[in-house]
Amino acid sequence: MGTLGFLRLGRIGSSLLIVIAAALTGCATSEHPPAPASAATADYRYLIGPLDTVNIIVWRNPELSMSVPVRPDGRITTPLVEDLPALGKDPTTLARDIEKALSKYIRDPVVTVIVTNFAGPYTEQIRVIGEATRPQILPYRQNMSVLDVMIAVGGLTDFADGNNARILRTSEGNKIYSVRLRDLVKRGDVTANVDMKPGDVLVIPESWF
Repeated sequence: MGTLGFLRLGRIGSSLLIVIAAALTGCATSEHPPAPASAATADYRYLIGPLDTVNIIVWRNPELSMSVPVRPDGRITTPLVEDLPALGKDPTTLARDIEKALSKYIRDPVVTVIVTNFAGPYTEQIRVIGEATRPQILPYRQNMSVLDVMIAVGGLTDFADGNNARILRTSEGNKIYSVRLRDLVKRGDVTANVDMKPGDVLVIPESWF
């Protein structure tokens, strides 16, 4: 695994790193069940994360309407509203919180929040480590598949053992699933394509021969 992959795992936590190491060392076996083809949930709602950009529109108050970044600490600051938590909220919930804060200064504020730059909470981001061309962190989106992820990271390296890749599903208590990336990417076998879930970690080991 490259240094870049480890650097971008800083937010996952030491316990999950241990699970990832186990997945890498155990990749020569088929002890893990195949990832289910369908995993997306219809009721998924996007949650705001650090480094997102939110466009705040206050009806009839253009001086209070603006686009602001979500700080690394998960808070936002707007005119009349300082250090309001935004992390982990959907846009509607954040709009109601801003309305409550503004009600101290203006009568019956009506606020709309539109997310215009997406990163998402750390717990929902997709992490790709190991023998991908460009290991990286990706924001999750509804109906995202492992094929979407592989296109985003540029496919497999020449040293990848793609058919022994693993998905660590943090939403299921770090359960490990096998996935056939080589069949999918190199051979075009669409039956190897599976849904991703928020917080998944895709681990692509190096081939030993």
